[in-house]
Amino acid sequence: MKPIKISPSILSSDFSRLGEEAGRMEACKADMLHIDVMDGSFVPNITLGQPVIKAIRKCTSMPFDVHLMIKEPLRFIESFADAGADIITFHVESDSPVGETIDYIRSLGCAASVSVKPKTDIEEVFPFLDRLAMVLIMTVEPGFGGQLFIEDTLLKISSLRAECIRRGLNPDIQVDGGINDKTIAQAAKAGANVFVAGSAVFNAQQPSQAINNLRRLAEEAFKW
Repeated sequence: MKPIKISPSILSSDFSRLGEEAGRMEACKADMLHIDVMDGSFVPNITLGQPVIKAIRKCTSMPFDVHLMIKEPLRFIESFADAGADIITFHVESDSPVGETIDYIRSLGCAASVSVKPKTDIEEVFPFLDRLAMVLIMTVEPGFGGQLFIEDTLLKISSLRAECIRRGLNPDIQVDGGINDKTIAQAAKAGANVFVAGSAVFNAQQPSQAINNLRRLAEEAFKW
């Protein structure tokens, strides 16, 4: 069975003390740190870039799960790898060639991952599955935190997991958007095993307990 992983989204943290927040998530036994990069073009918002990631990298040894919501990811892969990314996710809807971008990520020693928006057919990623460490299925429209989980994405998760099993492949399946103690079991039951959680963790009175509870709920529901 695939291990369950919780990846708190730094987008929900206190931006005035990002290094401390990253260290806090490591102390709370999060599995990785999800870092959203938005360019104001591919999505209608702007977040942080390579210099900030490089600065945070000094504050934690936790794996960095970097999600590029940018128009031309291929142009910037090397700089994000140099900044400390461990996993680099980019969108199949971006303007960069998918296969070439995957290969470049892998050549730099990072794990390659692709993401699809809620309205994108999951079959768009099928030709690349044998080269991917992870697939991220957006369960909200990318660009802003705090949105409600889109239940129609559950079929997409289960279709992807079934295709991976059919082909003897075992990538992580990550979900991002609206994940909390009410929705995580649904996503896990559908076949997801990596969960991006923002406010459900960073806004919790006891983040370590919130992470443990999310992990327990997912493990109980994940049967693949």
